[in-house]
Amino acid sequence: MTRQAGLSKSRITLFEQCPKRLWLSVHRPELADEQPDMQRGFAEGHRVGELACSLVPGGVMVSAEGGMGRAVEQTSSLLAQGHDRPIFEATFAHDGVLVRVDILEPVEGGWHMAEVKNTTGVKDYHIGDLATQLWVMRNAGVEVRSSAIRHVDRDFTLEREGDYAGLFTDTRVDERVATIMETRAEVVAEARAVLASDEPPIERGDHCISPFTCSFIGWCSRNEPEAPEWPVDILPDAAGKKVAAKLKTGGIADLTQVPADEMPSPKLSRIHHATVTGEVWHEAEAIRAATAGWAWPRTYLDFETIAPSIPRWLGTRPFQQVPFQFSAHIENADGTMTHSEFLSLDGGDPRRACAEALARLPQEGAVIAWNMAFERSCILGLARHCPDLARVLESLADRLVDLLPLARRHYYHRDMRGSWSIKAVLPTLADIGYADLVEVKSGTDAQAGYLEATDPATSRERRGAIRDALLDYCRRDTEAMVLVLTALTRERG
Repeated sequence: MTRQAGLSKSRITLFEQCPKRLWLSVHRPELADEQPDMQRGFAEGHRVGELACSLVPGGVMVSAEGGMGRAVEQTSSLLAQGHDRPIFEATFAHDGVLVRVDILEPVEGGWHMAEVKNTTGVKDYHIGDLATQLWVMRNAGVEVRSSAIRHVDRDFTLEREGDYAGLFTDTRVDERVATIMETRAEVVAEARAVLASDEPPIERGDHCISPFTCSFIGWCSRNEPEAPEWPVDILPDAAGKKVAAKLKTGGIADLTQVPADEMPSPKLSRIHHATVTGEVWHEAEAIRAATAGWAWPRTYLDFETIAPSIPRWLGTRPFQQVPFQFSAHIENADGTMTHSEFLSLDGGDPRRACAEALARLPQEGAVIAWNMAFERSCILGLARHCPDLARVLESLADRLVDLLPLARRHYYHRDMRGSWSIKAVLPTLADIGYADLVEVKSGTDAQAGYLEATDPATSRERRGAIRDALLDYCRRDTEAMVLVLTALTRERG
């Protein structure tokens, strides 16, 4: 007889995203393609959970080392003995569903339950998680008087080393949870029925990436017809996605088969025309006019940042973008070029050293960025942290100009496939891209590299390799801006 698969809070969450994802995670877990950033997210979530528990004094941890059955017994024993202190990872079971509760705190007449989340607010799927736990607990006879999502307080600032009191705040969600709890028994029954059946025949859709990117997308797409070379999905922004959805509903997936009058805006019309004809949309004269006033020397600037949910350095907030690296290509009016860069991998607060390095950049001329709002926020954040350098840094911020909107208004090559990221634009204008880079090829890779390089367990050799990869990547970003601007202001041959 086949052993019935048990359910848990996490499995119910998978079921509510997609029944097929639940089925595959239980019966065919080897098919999952778990990306490194997913694993890093799980690890960070565990650290946040541990910190949340450490801020609740006098708590008792329910161990899982002896198995979940033993954890249920330990929790039951604590409650039967009239335990009146907080309990961490209290474990309950009902109707084949097992849950572990992050934090239970005693209150008058029962318990307050807190589900810890590594976010700065409540998300819809959090409510489902909490509803599953409460449904199990109340059916197990536990007096739960209140419930909350205990999430990171975005306004917290680390003022004393190691003092995280106030990092978390509770958002009460009792009413929303109560509504979902009413149907929890039905949801559990449906999930169990799915697991007892064959793989559900569910087609791919928006649910594959919301609220999480599914690790079985590769498996589910294996038998799909080969996508057209130019799918309607490349249409960008909300307007483009709306058009694409309408076209696919009507059975049209190939953008080259779409009539031109289906495009509702000049931007989408340009993309459609370039895709169908292969002609490049390039208004070099307009770009030259827009950039003629960009003074020399021109400093092409790009940052890499880290945004830990648990602040690492005094004066920082949760998820604050802290620059640990920049690259600056400096172009003079005579065409000569110099390069300046900064990278901190010692694990200490990088802001002072970064600000000092920035202050040595030219104090006149345009500072060119790709999406300058990000660079501006980095520079002004450093200015606030280093008031003695504020004048110089604020001058950099005041001289920022943005290359991205010019590219959006005046350039499109169909190989960009609906994207104006520097990585999409560069290969259409120069014989260079990002594919040749080793390890670090994106901002996400850069953050992962920083975390690995600053880990004390990382070897010196490995740290050196990461350093080289980070320098190459950030340098490529500013080199790309130089090449792109040069090409955009030149008439195509």
